[in-house]
Amino acid sequence: MFCPNCGCSNLSQYPANRPVADFFCVECGDDFELKSQSKAFGRKVADGAYSTKIDRLSSNNAPNLILLQYDKLDRVVLNLSVIPKFFFVPEVVEARKPLSASARRAGWIGSNILLEKIPLSGRIPVVKDGKVLDRSVILEEWCSLRFLERRAVKGRGWLLEVMNCLERIGADEFSIADVYKFEEHLKSAYPDNNNIRPKIRQQLQILRDNGVLDFLGGGRYRKRILLHER
Repeated sequence: MFCPNCGCSNLSQYPANRPVADFFCVECGDDFELKSQSKAFGRKVADGAYSTKIDRLSSNNAPNLILLQYDKLDRVVLNLSVIPKFFFVPEVVEARKPLSASARRAGWIGSNILLEKIPLSGRIPVVKDGKVLDRSVILEEWCSLRFLERRAVKGRGWLLEVMNCLERIGADEFSIADVYKFEEHLKSAYPDNNNIRPKIRQQLQILRDNGVLDFLGGGRYRKRILLHER
């Protein structure tokens, strides 16, 4: 597979059992973690050690995630998508219960990646229903989302939550009142924030300034890129 970050023609494989990452790009240095299974991916996917994952997020050096669904009988790839590393924030990583005292690695705490908390626009398809998609379109989609990488990990969670809300609206055009309907949801996600509506407006402005939304005036917006169901 080519690197969706820089377009390098192929990814290189790390030695087996390396924590967090499986592949890397020799051109840009990005790491990639692979998760593969025969069934479609659901709300979450099991991952490695929780502490290791969180440490990588804190250092802003998380790997990109490749999700691969295959048909074992026919030995073909059915679907493959890549989630850029800048979609990973602590809010999308869940700690699993520690292993029991009788387990070989007693007390070890694994993690789950909560795919349901990642905007659908963050799952960039490379293979869909067995068909390889256009490489230039994949690179363009990746590039259109890179503004997230320039934002601190701590503040990125809010932006992703608002992007999730916009996807749930469905229509290409919407009003700020439509986004305010998610106020209680956002309050439950960030209970210490008492200025939810100003925070919503701030995130919409960031999305507008980075070409994701068009501001139409009168409190109305239009989605320009992504923010749609895959």
